[in-house]
Amino acid sequence: MTIHWVGTGLSAVPGLRRLLKGQTPVAVWNRTVEKAREAVGDLTSDIREYSAQALAAAVRPGDVVVSMLPADQHPPLARMCIEKRAHFVSSSYISPEMAALEQAAMDAGVALVNEVGLDPGIDHLMAHELVADYRHVAQPGDEIAFTSYCGGIPKHPNPFRYKFSWSPLGVLRALRAPSLSIRDGAERRVDRPWHAIEPYDAPLPVPERFEVYPNRDSTAFVGQYGFDPDWTLRDFVRGTIRLKGWAEAWAPVFVEVEGLAGPEGDARLREMAEEFWSQHAYAEGEPDRVVLFVRLGATRDGQPVFDKEWVLDAQGNDKGTAMAQLVSIPVAMAVEAVLAGAFPPGVHAAPDDPDLVGRWLVEVGEIADHMAKVNHLGA
Repeated sequence: MTIHWVGTGLSAVPGLRRLLKGQTPVAVWNRTVEKAREAVGDLTSDIREYSAQALAAAVRPGDVVVSMLPADQHPPLARMCIEKRAHFVSSSYISPEMAALEQAAMDAGVALVNEVGLDPGIDHLMAHELVADYRHVAQPGDEIAFTSYCGGIPKHPNPFRYKFSWSPLGVLRALRAPSLSIRDGAERRVDRPWHAIEPYDAPLPVPERFEVYPNRDSTAFVGQYGFDPDWTLRDFVRGTIRLKGWAEAWAPVFVEVEGLAGPEGDARLREMAEEFWSQHAYAEGEPDRVVLFVRLGATRDGQPVFDKEWVLDAQGNDKGTAMAQLVSIPVAMAVEAVLAGAFPPGVHAAPDDPDLVGRWLVEVGEIADHMAKVNHLGA
């Protein structure tokens, strides 16, 4: 049985190093072998030049393939895993193409585990824990408010109010993506993130105000988080968090992105990404910061009966950036869980099993500089 870890980019190394120190053999695959050697060569000599064909030739039944490649490359790798009767793990969202592999994965007896990074990943764990906690007091007709905001921000704020830990193209493309959430009991569709920026006062040891906005389709996670149909949803928002002042600093970016369209617009977006990478990337060794706030509240007859929030604040250190640790170490935990048989055959997101959720959150807390579950009702 072998773990095949594919990709040793900026968000991959801490989790990979964890697995390399374990008992299961790990084959490290990367397009550039020398870069992989720089990252983990002190722990292993089994570093191979990646191609889909070479990986497929090496995978055996019962192996685990970990993909830290771009999300569009996951479904082909997952299909290869099904053919080889091997398991698959990634930190990315479950795409329609991945979801469609459910029956094939079950037939092959393999687990395809996704959404086990930071966001999605740790945020899911916190949501599952809060829902399980709320069920102790839940009653039909309760009005529910759920929010989940995550973001990577510079530890030392700069005038741009942001720094990039990898290619800015994904961030810029996200600015063109619409979102769907629930606000005040109704669906809220937003064409551009900057149309819905709000302040968020975080209950950190030193209270801090951030800026937040919804992203993607939040409503798709109502069922995944186990919300009962008889709970009345007042708010359900999954979104992104930024430093206070981000909207003002990025106003010129919003104006330009709004006017982009077609192939020329895509080309300009790539140019902007290159410019931002040269101007606003983290310097080597510069510490980053990750903040995550997941909150669930319920009211009954106008009175609050539940209001708790998971709070995470992590900063980069000598073990790697906060982003890399919080993305890749949960991936490594997922691999360990797959090897232990904790995931049945099929397509999965982050676990909702209370035991796994509890153990994973304990380990996440060891990475964070501050992590707490706050009871806003004071009990």
